[in-house]
Amino acid sequence: MTSVPEPRGHEPPALPRLPAFLLRVLLPRAERDELLADFAEEYAARRGREGEREARRWIRGQVVGSAPALLAWGWWREWTGFEPHANRMRPGGPMLQSWITDARYAARRLRSRPVYALLAVLTLALGVGGTASIYGIARGLLFEPLPYANEENVAVFWFSGSWTQEEILFLRGKVPGFQQLAGYRPIDLTSQDGDGPTRMIPAIASSYELFDVLGARPALGRTFRPGEDAPGAESVVVLSYGMWQEMGGKPDVIGTRVVLSGEPLTVVGVMPRGFWFPDPSVRAWFPVTLNPENRSGNYTLVGRLAPGQTMASMGGPLARLTSMLGERFDYPEKWDKTKDAKLTPVREFLIGFVRPALLATLVAMGLILLIACANVAALMLGQLDARATELAVRSALGANRGRLIQQLLIEALLVGVAAAALGAGLAAAGFRVLVQALPLGAWGESTSLDWTVVAAAVVIAVGAALLVAAVPVGSLWRGDLRASLGRARTGGVEGRGGRLESGLVVAEVALAVLIAAGAALLVRSVTKLYAIDPGVRTAGVGVVDVVASGDTNRARRRQTVGELVTALGELPGVRTAAAVQKLPLRGSGDNWGVEIEGQPEVQGQTISVRVVTPAYFETLGIRVRDGRVFDGSDQPTGERVVVVNRAFADKFFPGANPIGRRMSIGFDGYERIVGVIDNVAEGALTDPREPAGYYLADQVSYTARRQSLVFRAERPGEETQLLEAARRTVQRVAPGFAVQEVTTMDRVLAKAVGPARQIMTLLALLSGLAVVLGAVGIYGVISHFANRRKRDWAVRVALGLRPSRVVGHIVGRGATLVGAGIVVGVLAAAALARLLASLLYGVSAVDPLALAVASAVLLGVGLVAAFLPARRAGRVDPALALREQ
Repeated sequence: MTSVPEPRGHEPPALPRLPAFLLRVLLPRAERDELLADFAEEYAARRGREGEREARRWIRGQVVGSAPALLAWGWWREWTGFEPHANRMRPGGPMLQSWITDARYAARRLRSRPVYALLAVLTLALGVGGTASIYGIARGLLFEPLPYANEENVAVFWFSGSWTQEEILFLRGKVPGFQQLAGYRPIDLTSQDGDGPTRMIPAIASSYELFDVLGARPALGRTFRPGEDAPGAESVVVLSYGMWQEMGGKPDVIGTRVVLSGEPLTVVGVMPRGFWFPDPSVRAWFPVTLNPENRSGNYTLVGRLAPGQTMASMGGPLARLTSMLGERFDYPEKWDKTKDAKLTPVREFLIGFVRPALLATLVAMGLILLIACANVAALMLGQLDARATELAVRSALGANRGRLIQQLLIEALLVGVAAAALGAGLAAAGFRVLVQALPLGAWGESTSLDWTVVAAAVVIAVGAALLVAAVPVGSLWRGDLRASLGRARTGGVEGRGGRLESGLVVAEVALAVLIAAGAALLVRSVTKLYAIDPGVRTAGVGVVDVVASGDTNRARRRQTVGELVTALGELPGVRTAAAVQKLPLRGSGDNWGVEIEGQPEVQGQTISVRVVTPAYFETLGIRVRDGRVFDGSDQPTGERVVVVNRAFADKFFPGANPIGRRMSIGFDGYERIVGVIDNVAEGALTDPREPAGYYLADQVSYTARRQSLVFRAERPGEETQLLEAARRTVQRVAPGFAVQEVTTMDRVLAKAVGPARQIMTLLALLSGLAVVLGAVGIYGVISHFANRRKRDWAVRVALGLRPSRVVGHIVGRGATLVGAGIVVGVLAAAALARLLASLLYGVSAVDPLALAVASAVLLGVGLVAAFLPARRAGRVDPALALREQ
């Protein structure tokens, strides 16, 4: 009998290949076959009802529309281990499940303890923000290379600012051990755009070799060529990138003419962005015409070592060089270039003065960050101890140490991420404040906030979070979790002693002592500097520095200076006004050779020369010791007179009266000495007082292009309000003069005190912050110590112990920790004091008084911080404390 096969059911047509493939990739593995069958059935129904074309359009729409949701679903299941909310019972992958769970748990814990979370984030953010800010400043000055090729082979000669054009030409091409050398000096040029005010342009005049010595190449055009510093050469100039941008930034600037100080100069080159020499304020460089008979010493020599030479191997070449100089030139004893010959690396010469301040601030900020880390670590340890029972129970239920440590790490990282965000904002907000607080000079104006500061904040915060987490992780790893259950039953009588927390307090106090000791040293140093008598009364004196255009002849320049002095003296609120070519406290300079009638042995000596207007001594409050100063009897065509200082009289007329004697500094004929004044700090504040002579501007032919106009206000304190009126007066009376700076003599004195003054203020603020953070840490740890032994204190008080003994015991523990921290901090301060050595004056780097003050402050703050929780513990009712347990 033949069997007849049963008819097979109708099979739906297969899905198109591409949609079928995409659905297989996107759909979850567990539901893939079932869903594909549903798609195929629906596809067949639409195909029969609407046709092949509409069915294909439908399936393509289904694939495209469901792709985002399917991708998200697949990632969530396969990578995080979590099921979508509609399918929680199905198992997923375990890769990030525990991390996400712990992150949620840590976030809930931080949210439930807002004081702890806020204190941890703020504390860490302060350290992160400050450290990131100072790193952003120090990075370009200390860690990045200078914009010169092979800077390690570029050196600056001794006696900077004192070499002559005659010496430069004599040494050209024959300096032993050097490939090339160049001489340069700063010069202030002026520029005027139309009817606008005259601007001052800082520039450098140099020999043609300057850019070759530096190994610097232009962005446009060329640099100097041989012969362009010779007499008769065309006047050319190389512009900085910033000045080129101010002129429009056009590529065809090469070959155009720019008028500076009234002289047309041909632009031959533009330096690249980021190039500077010798500081970022310089806007132009031009070759100066070298004269073999010019013996005015105002140049600095910079050279490139010959191949094979190093700084360490230059002893022999320098000896030959000084021998050459001694054979060719006769030097006065004070300016003898054949002695003490040495080379200074170009980096140290240009920015070495900011290194101590930057390093001190960087170290201080790093210490603040470490104190913050110790604070947060102590807070986390306190939280860990409070959770000891919870952790023990979780361990008993099967949680291993790895999982518990993971929770602590994630909590620390959440704090670090929050601190990074807040710290980056603090770094950005405080960057400019920190720049103003540091003694950076021209580098401060060129420093700008960039992405590295924010990046540094993030990196520092994450690193700090990991450092913080290491402390509680170590405690958890070594601890016995199951024993915590037993300790919980005893109410803390057998609780652990908190050695880690105590160690953190000692570290915090030691770090705070380091910063406070540094601030105390600088306070002592600055106090001694301000105690030096500069010879002038700075209070109430305003200063306007001006630069005359180069095309103004000396007679017209002298007349204009006189008109400016008269106009300033007529301003309401001004008592007197005067002018001088070099203001006191701004460094030495303008030293001339002197001859004294009847004293041939004085030949070759030099003195500081100052050309002043009649009211100069009255305006600056300089005291007259003998004779008189300039008055109406001194006529421009009469006998030339001079006023000298006491150092001049002591050196050249020991035991005799110089009044009436005659001297000469190179003008036609002699000048008669008519008065002796007190010594004035014509150089640096701490320099020994040198002989000086003061000449009446109307009686000499020398009038410098740069002048300092000074005026004394009727009442001290009003000079600041008069500065803007003085600036407008200069622009009105002398439109061809550029105003370089308006300031006060108090600010000039503050600048002369040096970087120690600014660093002192900054370190004082940082030490205050360190003390506050240290107090918070001490309070937290002692409070935790008191709470941990609360039952112990209650039992003892119930047995008859006086509450005052409890307070004394807790305060004594705090004092012990603070004392240990002070000892460690003092020892560390003595070891690290050399960082501040170059900023100190008249104070030893291990000054006992400064260390004692810092220690006393920290001890007092620590005792107060420990007394607060101790007082609270001493007032606890024993019955209530025992009932709580």
